[in-house]
Amino acid sequence: MNSGAPIRTLIVDDEAPARARLRHLLKNETDFLIAGECANGREAVAAIRRERPDLVFLDVQMPSPNGFQVCAEVGVEGMPCIVFVTAYDRYALQAFEVHAVDYLLKPIDSERFRGTLRLLRQRLRAEADKSACGQRLGALLAELDLYRRAKERLAVKVDGRVLFLHTADIDWLEAEGNYVRLHVGGAAHLSRDTLCALEADLPGERFLRVSRSAIVNVDAVKELQPLFYGDHVVIMRDGTRLTLSRNFRDRFKRLLPH
Repeated sequence: MNSGAPIRTLIVDDEAPARARLRHLLKNETDFLIAGECANGREAVAAIRRERPDLVFLDVQMPSPNGFQVCAEVGVEGMPCIVFVTAYDRYALQAFEVHAVDYLLKPIDSERFRGTLRLLRQRLRAEADKSACGQRLGALLAELDLYRRAKERLAVKVDGRVLFLHTADIDWLEAEGNYVRLHVGGAAHLSRDTLCALEADLPGERFLRVSRSAIVNVDAVKELQPLFYGDHVVIMRDGTRLTLSRNFRDRFKRLLPH
């Protein structure tokens, strides 16, 4: 890019407060120009192709297409420099660091944000950095795809046996003392694991906590009904009714009407 030109920046996030936070953090950065905002992945694909920005702040956990799927659809060679904005699991964060792909954790810390901008200025002013960005992004997506495939099956210990379950078949999980009961179709399996341990082994884009004691497969949710004070009832496809606590509502927001 031209060393004297502003860094044309696209903001992509399905939550309006998150977009507003990025706008606020960029407002006094005179060498960054906000070229547009997108509220979902489909808008992002079109805007990247149309606007050809230098930089995209890209939310990972959006309804399909999510941030990674946006990159795959546009194509690594057509992507600008990316900063992923995420609350992703530890493995993905380690992968970002290994491949030197920038990321910001939600909620975004202002000091960390300023450090990211300093790094971006160096990278984006480097003449050959666009190809380097593409190489890093391509390697990251390849590794995360292998990771996603590995998470399509879950090994759980049940009555001295090890069951291999397809994660897509698991409807929901509930804590029972030191055990976890997994509901799979019409069957239930009691595993000697903690809910937190199993949560770490489940694909985060599909499984979300609704309370301290329950995790649901979002594809198995049939209906949401509002209760008082921001709580909701989550009705599963097997008829089970679970309470969605307001403490977990933000993570579940993609299923709620806007």
